[in-house]
Amino acid sequence: MAVKYQVLADSLRADLIRNSGQKGYKLPTEQELSQRYQLSRQTVRHALRLLEEEGLIHRRQGSGSYTTGLLPGAPPKQIAVVTSFMDDYIFPAILHDASDVFARQGYSTAVYATRNHVGLEREILLRLIEEPVSGLLVEGSKTALPTPNEDLYQRLRQTGMPMVFLHGAYSQLSGVPCVADDNYGGGYRLARHLTGRGHREIAGLFKSDDVQGPQRYHGAVSALRDAGLAIQDSRFAWYDTEDRRRLLEERDDRLLLAFLQKRLQGATAVICYNDEIAFHLIRVLIDGGIRVPEDVAVVSFDNSYLSQLGPVPITSLSHRSRMGRAAAEQMIGLLRGEPAHSKFLEWELVVRSSG
Repeated sequence: MAVKYQVLADSLRADLIRNSGQKGYKLPTEQELSQRYQLSRQTVRHALRLLEEEGLIHRRQGSGSYTTGLLPGAPPKQIAVVTSFMDDYIFPAILHDASDVFARQGYSTAVYATRNHVGLEREILLRLIEEPVSGLLVEGSKTALPTPNEDLYQRLRQTGMPMVFLHGAYSQLSGVPCVADDNYGGGYRLARHLTGRGHREIAGLFKSDDVQGPQRYHGAVSALRDAGLAIQDSRFAWYDTEDRRRLLEERDDRLLLAFLQKRLQGATAVICYNDEIAFHLIRVLIDGGIRVPEDVAVVSFDNSYLSQLGPVPITSLSHRSRMGRAAAEQMIGLLRGEPAHSKFLEWELVVRSSG
């Protein structure tokens, strides 16, 4: 014989089915349910807790219980996580944190990689339209550029699928929350760090096709301007996803050698887009007989394991907050019908030997 809280839970599930799982519908209060079914408040709480564990409702302290839109017997809850590179040096930690948050709320995680190609991104989005998931956590492809996949993102939005961007959002898609680093502030802080150490001739190497690159560049050159220093365009170089592929997969150093020969002349410091490019730049500098930091200081972003792997530990900006966790919490809020807003995470400077 079913216990009383199970009977109440069954009755509430039947109500959800009759209402087609209407998302955001407020259930009667604990007191109202207690009076209607002649049950104790403790029994009512037990039944509501069971529905919450099943992902059918969520409870807001001081407000009440609300439906999530999921129907009893619906397919398993799943969040799609779309990233540029699955083996990227910072992505495993982001995925681990996001998956942990989702799992605690009863959601599984499906991971897709675009390799920062808009064509692969389109294939994945088409698949998600055909095989819908509960939500989409996505790192866009080449976010510094207009996306040809706006139509598919809009189609997904029209289905009501919650969506959160990581690292940067497309300018064409307004109203979609994004969890990103304060890249302008980070670039500004690194340049101020270098000028504070007496550097006046500062170069930079940034990624051009992801929005973080222009943002970090903007912060860096703004700090040079505010310090009263000349901004020499010839000292700033850009690389893209294909350049990165050649460097990492083919060990092609032409990008870095050209930077040394054409951009670095007379500079005493370099601001790098991230630890990945800084690690390889230091390798090429040392191979060329240039000392770090005695001849050229090198600073970067991410404070990853690469910042301590090479012959010269790298001064790098560290993430104060865990991006994967912050993005996943935004997604869970959207799934509960709560408003979500873009969030920009602060950096913390970790000073090491490179500059």
